[in-house]
Amino acid sequence: MEFSSKLIEKAVNEISQLPGIGKRSALRLVLHLLKQPKEQTDFLSQALVAMRTDIKYCKNCHNISDHDVCEICANPKRNHELVCVVEDIRDVMAIEGTGQFRGVYHVLGGKISPIEGVGPSQLKISSLVEKVKSGLVAEVIFALSSTMEGDTTNFYIYKQIADSNIIMSTIARGIAVGDELEYADEVTLGRSILHRIPFEKSIKSN
Repeated sequence: MEFSSKLIEKAVNEISQLPGIGKRSALRLVLHLLKQPKEQTDFLSQALVAMRTDIKYCKNCHNISDHDVCEICANPKRNHELVCVVEDIRDVMAIEGTGQFRGVYHVLGGKISPIEGVGPSQLKISSLVEKVKSGLVAEVIFALSSTMEGDTTNFYIYKQIADSNIIMSTIARGIAVGDELEYADEVTLGRSILHRIPFEKSIKSN
């Protein structure tokens, strides 16, 4: 792709690094921005810089937040004894979109994947174990994607907290095996949360 401007070329190259955006799509976005008032581009760039500079991670659940504690953890109307364990922030957004869950979350930041070099120590597992052993948790819901890596991560955490006197459950398999949680429709995901099953039962059925 030939460019008559090095500035355009640089902008296209940067935008095309975003997931799902190729060079042609990036070029369309750049040309669209050029047609807009300069203030709109300024607002966009300021918002992106502020996001990268000021974003925080909740000290309780590791969800993204504008403050040290996210709005979900700070909400006294949420059931803080019910903890839903998810892979990343997109899963929190997906489950919140169902309107069916009134507990809190624990964001692991990924899942165990030896092939990709991701081990338990690189995830937020130890803080979850500490949270459970503090005695403030009554139930842990495993809501990771139904993939081999997700099941491996679930089982690893289960072994770490198996001696705790709490309920451990997993979302019902309305989510197809191999599916990522964030792509599930809200109705299916909501039902999976409501009709969760004991984790021990899910192990025996595998």
